[in-house]
Amino acid sequence: MKINNAYTGIRPDTRRWLIIAVVFVAIVFNYMDRQLVSILKPMLKTEFSLNDEGYAVIVNIFTICYAAMYPVTGWMVDKFGEKMVMFYGIIVWSLACLGGGLSSTVKQFGFFRGMLGMAEPTNFPAQIKVVTVWFPGKLRATANSFCVAGSSIGAIIAPPLIAWLAITYSWKMAFVAMGITGLFIALLWKLVYREPPAGITGAEESQEDSTVKFRWAELWKTRSLWGVILIRFVSDPVWYFCLFWLPGYLQEESGLTLAQVGMFGWIPFLAADLGAIGTSAWSDRLVRKGMEPLRARKIMLTTVAVLAPLCAVTPYLSGPWVTILLFSLVAVACLSWLFSLSVVIAEAFPVANVASVLGIAGGFGAVGAVLFNYFVGQMMGTMGAEKIFLAMAVMHPLAVLLLWVMVRKERPGIARKTE
Repeated sequence: MKINNAYTGIRPDTRRWLIIAVVFVAIVFNYMDRQLVSILKPMLKTEFSLNDEGYAVIVNIFTICYAAMYPVTGWMVDKFGEKMVMFYGIIVWSLACLGGGLSSTVKQFGFFRGMLGMAEPTNFPAQIKVVTVWFPGKLRATANSFCVAGSSIGAIIAPPLIAWLAITYSWKMAFVAMGITGLFIALLWKLVYREPPAGITGAEESQEDSTVKFRWAELWKTRSLWGVILIRFVSDPVWYFCLFWLPGYLQEESGLTLAQVGMFGWIPFLAADLGAIGTSAWSDRLVRKGMEPLRARKIMLTTVAVLAPLCAVTPYLSGPWVTILLFSLVAVACLSWLFSLSVVIAEAFPVANVASVLGIAGGFGAVGAVLFNYFVGQMMGTMGAEKIFLAMAVMHPLAVLLLWVMVRKERPGIARKTE
């Protein structure tokens, strides 16, 4: 591992939490950028003369590009390093957000949403690589949860802030403000991040695996890769629904105004954040008590998955507040899985393959979301929400089955030095 001793007086055990803080802020704005379209859905539909099918196309432009680039960015992180890939990723997605705000036609807007989708996958492969090399197993899930908590914090901040910007100024100003903020975050990342020195616990713990890896073709022969691919494929769409469709559903089906969504639409995401941090800390506690790390993550994820089927009853209960309550519980399950499945990958694969595996799995998760977005766009206006919520109710129980049957510790048959 390359060692960088330029620590400018900051102790490594302090710097690692500073790094996590910067990643957290980056993910906050990453999710705010992608939530812009869901919160401003009615305005954008009016601005660009879109129906639900047209809106689904805009969402899928982003999601298809996101899915295509996720495996590529995972490979890039393993090849070129987390510092460089994340830096340029933040810059590109910030420029894409600015471009969306300056768009005057639906084609221009769709182009910049695609550009955003191509840049945003850099975040999570880089993030899990940071957590893997900087933190030991007994702290890894907790550190990862604080890091990725930016996703739901972004979703919490987004409704009131974006609604305020759109109401006070315009929908375009919301896009421009997010893009400018992102450029400052890229500079902060450049200044703060260093590679871990010898002796830091995460690097020390993974040292025996840091020069050993599966070749790209060999990864596809492992059962665990196909396990995490299928898990992300069937479980990710529920979280994407919360991000892209729930704010609009609360306005169009439950009767909340944009201002009310700004006031209350953050509640499911706060619940998800607190719940996912708690479940991650619980799995780390199991590890500290002596349980094998991968088994600890599986037990936690199985337990929390019982919340996900609650979404099936949503269409049969009246009132936006019941919808918010039920989706708060569902969101806890969704985010716990998104948080800890990354840690499962870190426990199951060599360090040199972690970013690549997460990129591949995340790409397939986005493909699942693309297909589900199309399904929602076709069904929401014609056959109602009941079938959509019923489909979401079975996705996490299926993921539990896949987790126990297919995911295990993977090791290359023959040790190889990284190229």
